Amino acid sequence: MPFPAALLLLALLLSPPPLCRAAESETESGARELRLETIVAPPEGCTELSAPGDTVHIHYTGTLEDGRIIDSSLGRDPLQVELGRHQVIPGLEQSLLDMCVGEKRRAIIPPHLGYGKRGSPPSIPGDAVLRFEVELVGLSRASYWQKVLNEVVPLLCLALVPALLGLIGFHLYRKASSPKLSKKKQKEEKRNKAKKK
Repeated sequence: MPFPAALLLLALLLSPPPLCRAAESETESGARELRLETIVAPPEGCTELSAPGDTVHIHYTGTLEDGRIIDSSLGRDPLQVELGRHQVIPGLEQSLLDMCVGEKRRAIIPPHLGYGKRGSPPSIPGDAVLRFEVELVGLSRASYWQKVLNEVVPLLCLALVPALLGLIGFHLYRKASSPKLSKKKQKEEKRNKAKKK
């Protein structure tokens, strides 16, 4: 069987049938994917879009499907969020990507990108679909070195922890496998060394 035909056959076998996809894409409330609606379009000529690593300053109002407000920043200072650091729920963080200052969006967040099956009692029930109206009021670009630091330090820590554990294990192994001398023999060895000098 030619190589491309084998790949096509493998792709067809691994992908679920279309009926399964349609059934998976809806929950009881009807929302399975993050939906974004533009309320206020980005300003003309906007070239700086928010990206992972940037710090965004936002005003937001979060509601449940029935319209009950669960949280809002309108009566206080804008919320500062560093994108990519998981400081807010995943659906809200995803909705903040590729925004311009002055743009306003409505994000309809499914439960798996919000608070999940458990919710956040007492204000957010389990499996709640959330609606957030978000306005980007400020954007601070991450410098090249900040982005490198944010990406390299976690990887460096992932490499250093096993190396450190390996060194500790090696030290303990060497210590356990070395012959142990009693205190009496240690004193004799010290005397013999002193006599040789």
